[in-house]
Amino acid sequence: MEECISVFDMLKIGVGPSSSHTLGPWRAAERFLAELRTEGILDETERVKVDLYGSLSLTGKGHATDLAVMLGLSGQDPEYIPVENISGIIKSIEDHHEIHLGSEHNIPFWFLQDIVFNKNFLPFHANGLMFTAFLNDGSEYISTFYSIGGGFVVKEDRPNAKKKMEIKCAFPFPIQNAEELLIYTQQQNRSISEIVYENEKSMRSEEDIHKELLRIWHTMLECMYIGCHSEGILPGGLNVRRRAFDMHQNLIGLANYSNPQEWLESIRKTEVKFRQILKWVSCFALAVNEVNAALGRVVTAPTNGSAGVIPAVLMYYLVIENHDAGEKEIKQFLMVAGEIGSIFKKGATISAAMGGCQAEIGVSSAMAAAALTEVMGGTPEQVLMAAEIAMEHHLGLTCDPIGGLVQIPCIERNTMGAIKAINAAELAMETDAKNAKVPLDKVINTMWQTAKDMNSKYKETSEGGLAIAVNMADC
Repeated sequence: MEECISVFDMLKIGVGPSSSHTLGPWRAAERFLAELRTEGILDETERVKVDLYGSLSLTGKGHATDLAVMLGLSGQDPEYIPVENISGIIKSIEDHHEIHLGSEHNIPFWFLQDIVFNKNFLPFHANGLMFTAFLNDGSEYISTFYSIGGGFVVKEDRPNAKKKMEIKCAFPFPIQNAEELLIYTQQQNRSISEIVYENEKSMRSEEDIHKELLRIWHTMLECMYIGCHSEGILPGGLNVRRRAFDMHQNLIGLANYSNPQEWLESIRKTEVKFRQILKWVSCFALAVNEVNAALGRVVTAPTNGSAGVIPAVLMYYLVIENHDAGEKEIKQFLMVAGEIGSIFKKGATISAAMGGCQAEIGVSSAMAAAALTEVMGGTPEQVLMAAEIAMEHHLGLTCDPIGGLVQIPCIERNTMGAIKAINAAELAMETDAKNAKVPLDKVINTMWQTAKDMNSKYKETSEGGLAIAVNMADC
């Protein structure tokens, strides 16, 4: 059975710093509340305990997993919560030792005792969390979830749970791999974005697709704008100083603007020598991931830790490559990016806890490279070739964040992924795809095999690489 994954599944709006360690647990808490309501026992719940396992435990503090769980249990929505309210909600829970469960009734909650960090791993996935509700009749209700990357959350109810997770696909063009996608483009004589659009129309109206794609873009643009205009030290203890602000000031000069769209137009008027282009792309990526590290609102693309690559490359296209580009090209770019990301998710993983950073920055770079190639006029074959080139040169990339924070090397890594994406697109555009030696599906299979062979200490556990080479005290 083909698995239906929408563009809007791959590009989710949420709160940083991590899609698998923040957004996923937040959504798991929301689903747990929904189960309590379905069972009719939310009002009978006197206490809730949350057990975090594996990578969620090992790097959960740095990824704000505990905060996300508390916000989710409080009934807050990561897509719409005013980010300036987050610290106040958390402080109230910590000060009063109670939580407003599902925004319905208060229960005692001692976060140091009721959120337990267990270093052992559950067998189904590296990111496991178990919720226990203690009821007023002395009974318990227990539910276990797995955050599998990109904000996706699943359950393992029985041995054939994987089959149960698959959604019956109603897409007119169900796609499991790149080869199938390419066949559809050839049979239909359509671009990749046109095939994706037909699939999306089977789920939503054209008006909703238009509105949601632009909402995603405006969230990305606002995120870059905020990041380029915010200075100071990022939270978490590493004392990482924001760099996008200074870089942006040096690049933008004395331009006048009052909103993100005017800012975009101002950038189009700046100098476009190679070094400036390199700096602009890096600045856009830095800006997004500095906002992400500060628990700001970002778009998973496909994850929070890799959220800067796609906005940076799309912004590059709009302000450097094509000043006439507008909503049409933006939607086209996002649809291609989302589809390529879904193929990686189906064929491998987008979870760093399962595959290292090749599953995050590598996939985001491939998504961006493919999208850029199509909007620059590349054929479907060249689009897939660009994605392959980008991933090929991220294979084996480890996930080793210092202190479990999505800061070092994560923020800079987004700049590298963005530049590689642009380079991959240019290489693909200058190549006859008939001469390609490595199909995209082959590199996806190789990525998955590499992920399985990779030592667990390089999979977002803070047990290897820079995570142990550099101590928090050194910072």
